[in-house]
Amino acid sequence: MKLLVTGGAGFIGSALVRLAVGRGHDVVNVDALTYAACLDSLRSVEHSSLYSFEHADIRDRNALDRIFARHAPDAVVHLAAESHVDRSIDAPADFIATNMTGTFNMLEAARAHWTATGKARSFRFHHVSTDEVFGSLPDDPSLKFTEDSAYDPRSPYAASKAASDHLVRAWHETYGLPVVLTNCSNNYGPYHFPEKLIPVVILNALAGRDIPVYGRGENIRDWLYVEDHADALLTVLANGKTGRSYNIGGNNELRNIDLIRMICSILDRRRPKKTGGYADQITHVADRPGHDARYAIDATRMRTELGWTTSVSIHEGLERTVQWYLDNENWWRPLLGRSGVGSRLGMSA
Repeated sequence: MKLLVTGGAGFIGSALVRLAVGRGHDVVNVDALTYAACLDSLRSVEHSSLYSFEHADIRDRNALDRIFARHAPDAVVHLAAESHVDRSIDAPADFIATNMTGTFNMLEAARAHWTATGKARSFRFHHVSTDEVFGSLPDDPSLKFTEDSAYDPRSPYAASKAASDHLVRAWHETYGLPVVLTNCSNNYGPYHFPEKLIPVVILNALAGRDIPVYGRGENIRDWLYVEDHADALLTVLANGKTGRSYNIGGNNELRNIDLIRMICSILDRRRPKKTGGYADQITHVADRPGHDARYAIDATRMRTELGWTTSVSIHEGLERTVQWYLDNENWWRPLLGRSGVGSRLGMSA
């Protein structure tokens, strides 16, 4: 297929682009190159004849129309989004503009292309979303988010993604646009922008700085290795039923404090300190406003309908991730100077 991927210079997007090109797909990467984008994440494919890059913002409808006309994709994987909850608390307008208006522009540009090219039954618009649209769960292992869970977003980020999900479903029901949707749990792995939890822990530990833990660190997340997620996205794109949504989870629930201690333990083995351990740097800080207690994904539909399951355990994934950051300082070091990185955000509430 020829895939048009939005946000392909981001964390999940770059993993998808690398995998798709590796599997022989033509990929057009559309990215505005905002603060969290990094073209260095795509060095392994940048010279491939199967890869091309379009520097464009999904808020620019005219640019999108030109790109669709130039490349005539067989499918769209829409990943471009503002995604950091703390930033959404301080600057919600950016999230409304990109996640809602940008998705509207993508839907309209895709619909125009699909209509002009004969409404091919094989065309797909794959919208990539998050489990955060479902709100917060109590600490009860029997309760998980399913595709039928009610939407209950609690942050500006989650609300903007929930709105974009509704737009995608409406364009399918009203205009017949062939769509599939996925809602994923927390991703981690190589090339993760250094404002997110796991890279913050690794890089602060290595720098000898405090490792911040929001509140008591008892918030629970389900962790999904990013390369597993990329594989799941291609599986849904190829085999998912039009108009259907699929939850993608890692089946790895951990309290934040336990995750952080695991990372410190890996660092203790792989790059030991002269005295003490990295866990000595853990520092509890004021909690995030409106911090959801627990996310957990039920990925039964992915397994039973599409035959997909994760391949990387949380233990193996964290080992790989920590080692990648130890080996790739030349990738993450330049990003530390970008706006907001290394600063506590999301306290304006």
